Amino acid sequence: MSKTALFGAPKNELCPRCGAELVIRSGKHGAFLGCSHYPQCDYIRPLKPQADGHIVKVLEGQQCPLCHAALALRQGRYGMFIACSEYPQCGHTETIDRPDETSICCPQCQQGKLVQRRSRYGKTFHACDRYPDCQFAVNFTPKEGQCTCCHFPLLIEKKNSRGARLFCASKTCGKPVDSGKTSESKE
Repeated sequence: MSKTALFGAPKNELCPRCGAELVIRSGKHGAFLGCSHYPQCDYIRPLKPQADGHIVKVLEGQQCPLCHAALALRQGRYGMFIACSEYPQCGHTETIDRPDETSICCPQCQQGKLVQRRSRYGKTFHACDRYPDCQFAVNFTPKEGQCTCCHFPLLIEKKNSRGARLFCASKTCGKPVDSGKTSESKE
C-alpha cells in the first residue's frame, strides 16, 4: 500500500464541525486525523486520544495523596511513570526509578548533593539537587578527589578501551589526574 493511499484512507469518523469524514493525514509532527473537506474545514485532532500518557495498569491498594483516587502505571512520552488515575485533572505524578543520590557535595554551590538524572534522550548525567538555583552538571560519573593542577574539588571518571581514568571535572581544566594506582602496581 502506498503512502498516499495509507494517509488518504477514511477513518469512518465524522467531523464534529461539518459532518464530513475524517481521514488520516501526515504532517511534520507525524500522522493526525483531519477533515476530508480541507481547506474549507480545518478541523484536526491527534490519532491518539490520550497524548498525556495512557494507563497500562491500575495499582490496587495505592491511593493518590492529593485526591485519594487509585494510582496507575502510565506510559507517557518519555517512558513509564506513576500518576493518579484522574491525571491530568489531578497533577500528582511519581517517577518509577528514584535518582541515585551520591554523598558528593556540589563543587559549585557547596550546599547541594550530586544526583543521577536522565535526559529526555535517555542519557544519564549527574547534577546538583538544588536545580534551578544551582545548575552544575557533569556527563560522567563523579568521584571524590581534588585536581592536582587547579585544585577543583571534584573528579570525573571516563571509560575507554584502555580502562577507566580520572579527569578534573572543571571545564576550564579537564586534565587527567593520576589516581595513584600506577604506584601501587609497581611495588
